[in-house]
Amino acid sequence: MADSHPYISGVKNISEMVRHLRKAFPGTISSDTVKKLGLAPKNESYVINALQFVGIIDADGKKTDEAKKVFSIHKDEDFNNGFSQLVKKAYQTLFDLHGEDAWKLEADELITFFRNTDETSHAIGIRQANTFKVFASLSGHRELPTSKAPSSKKSTPKAKTHKKETAKGSKTIINPTEKGETKTKDFGLTVRVEINLPADGTKETYDNIFKSIKENLINE
Repeated sequence: MADSHPYISGVKNISEMVRHLRKAFPGTISSDTVKKLGLAPKNESYVINALQFVGIIDADGKKTDEAKKVFSIHKDEDFNNGFSQLVKKAYQTLFDLHGEDAWKLEADELITFFRNTDETSHAIGIRQANTFKVFASLSGHRELPTSKAPSSKKSTPKAKTHKKETAKGSKTIINPTEKGETKTKDFGLTVRVEINLPADGTKETYDNIFKSIKENLINE
């Protein structure tokens, strides 16, 4: 497994390291160098392994002769062309199998290749595929892969609709909706009337009372 293809969980750390080396290339690069740059915390060795694999630095962390030529190129397009030669040499088995189409292989095809070649797990195969993709992007052949992050979407609490329940009647109330619109709804009103009848009242007295209720309350 010592000669297996490189992998790392955060592939952007590799691209950031390469961009930094284009601006300033230390005499010796080690895990401590990566750490000081604030890249790949606790995974610095994976960055070093990737740089060594494509021939940017040797086993002692020194810039290789091939890298000296490539990293002295200022124009992006020319740098991409030179860097692609480093990648093709490092991933020779992949390019022997797929030719120039290797640059654009789908994730599943890359994962299948790396898992079968290095006998790695599914998770490692994915990381190996993404590591190749980042090298391909630095060679100008594809977009930089992005790591999927946990969804940060939170369900927005819905505005509570305030409702008022009433009894029978013919009045209306305003019912606010979630969009701030207003709707009207019919609602009812029940009036409860208590009548204390005099114990010594006559029939005429009672008739007058109920007649008054009918005229003044029920028919309103």
